[in-house]
Amino acid sequence: MSGTSEGPTPAAGLIGAAVTESNLQSSPGTGSSSPYSSAFSAAPLAMAVVDREGLVTGANASFTDLLGTAPGELAGSVAADLVDLASDARAWHAYREVLRGRQAQLRCTRRLKHPDGHSLWVQVTVAPLPGEEPGGVLLSVADISDHRELQARLRHLEMHDPVTRLPNRTLFFERLSSALEVESYDESGTTGRIGLCYLDLDGFMAINDTLGHRVGDKLLGAVAERLTRCAEEAGHARSIPPLVARLGGDEFALLVEDSTGTEQLADLAESVLEALRAPFDLGGRRLSVSASIGVVERQAAGTTPTALMAAADTTLYWAKADGKDRWTLFDPERNAHLMTRQALASTLRPAIERGEFALEYQPLVSMEDGRLRGVEALVRWNHPQFGVLAPNRFIGLAEEDGSIVPLGRWILETACRQAQAWQLAHPDEPPIFVSVNVAVRQVWDSDLVADVARILDETGLAPHLLQLELTESAVMGSAGRPIQDLQALSDMGVRIAIDDFGTGYSNLAYLSRLPVSVLKLDGSFVRGFQYESDNNAAVPPNPADEVVVEAMIDLAHRLGLTVTAECVETLAQASRLRRIGCDTGQGWLYSRPVSPDRISELLGVRV
Repeated sequence: MSGTSEGPTPAAGLIGAAVTESNLQSSPGTGSSSPYSSAFSAAPLAMAVVDREGLVTGANASFTDLLGTAPGELAGSVAADLVDLASDARAWHAYREVLRGRQAQLRCTRRLKHPDGHSLWVQVTVAPLPGEEPGGVLLSVADISDHRELQARLRHLEMHDPVTRLPNRTLFFERLSSALEVESYDESGTTGRIGLCYLDLDGFMAINDTLGHRVGDKLLGAVAERLTRCAEEAGHARSIPPLVARLGGDEFALLVEDSTGTEQLADLAESVLEALRAPFDLGGRRLSVSASIGVVERQAAGTTPTALMAAADTTLYWAKADGKDRWTLFDPERNAHLMTRQALASTLRPAIERGEFALEYQPLVSMEDGRLRGVEALVRWNHPQFGVLAPNRFIGLAEEDGSIVPLGRWILETACRQAQAWQLAHPDEPPIFVSVNVAVRQVWDSDLVADVARILDETGLAPHLLQLELTESAVMGSAGRPIQDLQALSDMGVRIAIDDFGTGYSNLAYLSRLPVSVLKLDGSFVRGFQYESDNNAAVPPNPADEVVVEAMIDLAHRLGLTVTAECVETLAQASRLRRIGCDTGQGWLYSRPVSPDRISELLGVRV
């Protein structure tokens, strides 16, 4: 197996020069009295000298130890066979060119089998020995198994949910996209169909809100175990068992590739419902939840991930509307007439005019002294039929139909007016800034710069006390007007923040050219910092989580940015974030989103 370059190995060049300078009166490692031969023999890097015919003339102890061979067995061996160079045509050709003096160097990665049975990954470097005439080459082998293992672990962390250890949204959509590719269902012997059970838990939010995220996370982990068992049973005697993934919150998905029809999906959904109905015993606490499941099954041809998920989302809503604790199969006719999302969208604009929206504010707290530095404005819809709706229920709809423009303008004006009111009511306290989320459509469909300038002028709020948050996906890769508007706002003195940083495909080089002041780390990184066992004893966190967060904070500071950590829920998390240099924190440890009056009470005190 070949690979790419892992970086230079200067030690090989230095030792190679030393080997040549000693003239190798005897083979390296065979008793030469030259100090260079001694250095070659004692070097920690595994090396061997190979003649122009490709045969080993000498090797040091590190080389024999790495390959698990006796020193006397290597002389005259075919070097290419020792490190598996002939298995790859490109590497084999490059190796022969180095032997002939026509190429300066070969570097490749190989997986070797050690005589004791274990495998190891190595970086192989072949370079000519210095000299006036073409001679032999120096073959060096570096064990990079730990590095490859770390890469695999980081890939696993990136693609798996830290709470349930299930594949996360990213891995799920990779598998879904792959399953919908023509090549995957165009093969003989496959059904060419795909199925999806999309579910969320009935009553989970009540448990999470009353008992806390620690208990909620334990429940999610227990649910994941039962879903995995259902998938294993359903996948018995099938080449591809259903994929179980956590898509976020209390939402899970079971993806059935090469589906045999709706009956298979119905059986799977029924088994999931039955498995989740049994109470959960979590450290002596008995909890019960049920699930609502949207089931979609169709031909893979002509289906896209977006279309499949939209159908599943609609069907899940039907299952909840029909009474929960049930599964519902997607029905195109029902979909055409019963679109709750459409019903909400049709009332969005009138709701703005009727004043059905309100703002709550969540504190942003200094990690250094625990004092309130700012707040994030969060909109709520007091819907006359559905009650209080969180932003995730309607912001997407507002972006789709364009009502996000008047709604966003109202949010911005209300938040700025409130921030100025706090400042006037508490003139002896340092003023706090207000952070407002901005959808990318607000930039495209309105004159955001003019709106901000007008609102700041009318409310009297200083520009540096306003922070605008855009998601990473909206900012990264944007060009033209959005970037121009962000630059104009930054020049005005308004702070620009990237929300949920680390969840998208971050272009770090591009980040340095954006007019950004703040990075808000996604809560998934913070939650991985600290877990607790049933007896409340702290479990050592995974050091990789802290390494990733510390690297992002260090990067931000080097770019002149400040960092806010979202979803800070424990003192242990706050302590570790403070230690690695995080500037501000936001989360339930400090406060939930609260009314403006409660923020007034927090001014001037340690949160």
